[in-house]
Parts: sequence; structure tokens; C-alpha cells
Amino acid sequence: MRAADEFDEFYRDTSRRLARYAYGLTGDPGDAQDLVQEAYARAWQRWRRLADYEDREAWLRLVVTRLSADRWRRLGVRRARAAAEPPPPHAPPPSEDTVLLIRAMRTLPVAHRRALALHYLLDRSVAEIAHETGSSLGTVKSWLSRGRAGLAAALGDSHPTFVTNGADDAH
Repeated sequence: MRAADEFDEFYRDTSRRLARYAYGLTGDPGDAQDLVQEAYARAWQRWRRLADYEDREAWLRLVVTRLSADRWRRLGVRRARAAAEPPPPHAPPPSEDTVLLIRAMRTLPVAHRRALALHYLLDRSVAEIAHETGSSLGTVKSWLSRGRAGLAAALGDSHPTFVTNGADDAH
């Protein structure tokens, strides 16, 4: 039997048990999957040597146990480091203008919102937005124009500074 086939069979026979074991150690399905994946990756790297072991699954459990202990140790170090640092300063609440703008943005279709965010918040050009979204330049210009019009309608005349003219679309 080829080494890859033998390893595949070993994996099929042991992976569910090892996942349950890792879940028991971590209490988190995602962390358990990560530990199991790492253990099997290490097993594959050493498969020629492991193939002669009487209880290869015990070796895997030992690897998972050690990886889990390392994980808990790292978490403990992070917690200790975080506890030693002063808490970050409180962030001020958003301004009334920010709240109004976010509320207005939520009324727009996703494509318009995305185009406006890419253009005004990330300073992307129309061509860059078109490339990223897989759309034509005309479509992006339309999204920006309609998005600005939608913002103007949602905000009314009370906040004209939020809505700009189309002069900067070419950049």
C-alpha cells in the first residue's frame, strides 16, 4: 500500500475521534479543528517514521494535547499582557452628523453604498472601483451619482456638505 493511501485510511479511521478529543480539550469547535488539522499535518510530515509506531493515534492525541496546552499558555500570556496595560481611552460617541450619514447610507442599495465607501472613504478612483467590482466605468459612475442623489434625498437640505458634486469622479 502506498504511503499516501495508508495515511488517508489512517485519517478516515481516526479523524472523528481526534476531533472529539480536541473539542473536549478546547471547548471550541473551531479551535478543535485547527488543532486536529495541525496534528495531521505534523503526522504527514513524519509519516514514514510514524508508520512503524504501534499506536499512531496515541501520538496524534499527544500532539493535540501539547498544541492545546501551548494555545492555553499563549492565551494566558496575552491576558497577562493585556491586564498589565492601562485600558484604552474611551472613544467619543459618534457625532450627530456621522449618525445621520450612516442612517442615510443604510437606505441605499448595496452597490451604491459600496461605490461611495470605496470612492470617498478609501479614496479609490472610478477605474479602480470598476476593476475591483468587475463593473464598467459607466456603471460605477452611475452608482456614485445615484448614491449621492440617494444621500441627498435621505439627508434633505439640512446637510449639503455630505453630498458633493460629480467633479471628483474622474480621479
